[in-house]
Amino acid sequence: MSTQEEVEVSYDVSNEFFELWLDKKMNYTCALFDGTDDLEEAQVKKLNRLSRFAGIDADTKSVLDIGCGWGANMEHQSTVNNVPDVHGITLSSAQLEYCHNRNIPNATATLCNYLDYEPTVAFDAIMSICMIEHVATPQETRAGKHIDLYRNYFRLAHKWTKPGARFGLQTITRNRVPRKAQDLDDLRHTTYIIFPGGITPRVEDIVIATQPYWEVMECHSMRLDYKRTIEHWRMRLRDHEAHIRSTWGDVVFDDYNRYLTTCVNAFENDWQSLHQWSLKRKD
Repeated sequence: MSTQEEVEVSYDVSNEFFELWLDKKMNYTCALFDGTDDLEEAQVKKLNRLSRFAGIDADTKSVLDIGCGWGANMEHQSTVNNVPDVHGITLSSAQLEYCHNRNIPNATATLCNYLDYEPTVAFDAIMSICMIEHVATPQETRAGKHIDLYRNYFRLAHKWTKPGARFGLQTITRNRVPRKAQDLDDLRHTTYIIFPGGITPRVEDIVIATQPYWEVMECHSMRLDYKRTIEHWRMRLRDHEAHIRSTWGDVVFDDYNRYLTTCVNAFENDWQSLHQWSLKRKD
């Protein structure tokens, strides 16, 4: 599992910094470009589909968001889907502060490692959007420990939910390995400089690790949607280049410009992909 210090390297550069290039709701995950090229609209479409995958409806009383980020999904569940009890956990102190400042009705957020989380109630539904990438480290994955770590993650999600619960999950996934030295070095930079302590799972890792706790009901591939999402982010980042360089320094701009370009190439060339999952709790 990524440590709190590693997570804060990834997400605590500055809330203002991320506001410059993410959408207005601060979704730092793949959008769904279904009939639109507008990033704001595409992010809402993403949350709507994940809500369906999580079985969110008028009868849903409570939902947990594992790795809640800056609170975009929490706000969506509270204000759009009218869920009366929304909770999120994060390891980023800057993201926690942002969640609190949003003043989301009927929602709470906690600074907590998911391994230490002990909810006082069982949830009707559970969601997690691109957090599982922090569950296993590159070192643990190379040692073959990642499947057991993912399976424990799904065991805990099962423990925290009621019978009949659904799980709306979104994950970046690893596919092919590039052959050029520069491409490999760019991926190394993203892994160890931007997201230290994290690594993306393979699709088969998720399928295997859900057992015996969750049944895969649907799985959608969104590789090219993520390429388009990151192209939007990179364009916005570059639009603010002078401000970013003067405020946070040349290294921050250069690192993030390189990382976003690497991601565009990774999704274009199928080195990585993005999958949304609808899981059903095995009771």
